[in-house]
Amino acid sequence: MRTRRKVEGITLIGFAILLLVAGFFAYMAMRLVPMYVEYFGVLKALDQLRQDPRSANMGLTEVRAELSLKFNTQYVDENSVPPQAISLKKEAGASTVRVNYEKRVPFIYNIDLVGTFDKSVNLSGAGGE
Repeated sequence: MRTRRKVEGITLIGFAILLLVAGFFAYMAMRLVPMYVEYFGVLKALDQLRQDPRSANMGLTEVRAELSLKFNTQYVDENSVPPQAISLKKEAGASTVRVNYEKRVPFIYNIDLVGTFDKSVNLSGAGGE
């Protein structure tokens, strides 16, 4: 008498579905990672501005110009973060710079991935640490 052995494993259709799902998430990651790398460049530029002792006394146009230069060294696209996305608020001798922007990345056909980024940095204690 022959006994049947149990066969374990994945079928070809199961493998194709698994590959399709993994490919979808890999493609999504390939579209999202550059957006966040650019955001981390914005954070680094803001941190460099915060550490500059001159930044506490800068006006809005000076802050925008300084950040524009720092964005170039951090590979931040000026179309992603336009000068209008940078604002400066001065209250009671304290300066706060805010970068607020939205980034859209085409994903599939007419579907976009949207990232909204908002970061504020206090410049009143600039040059410290």
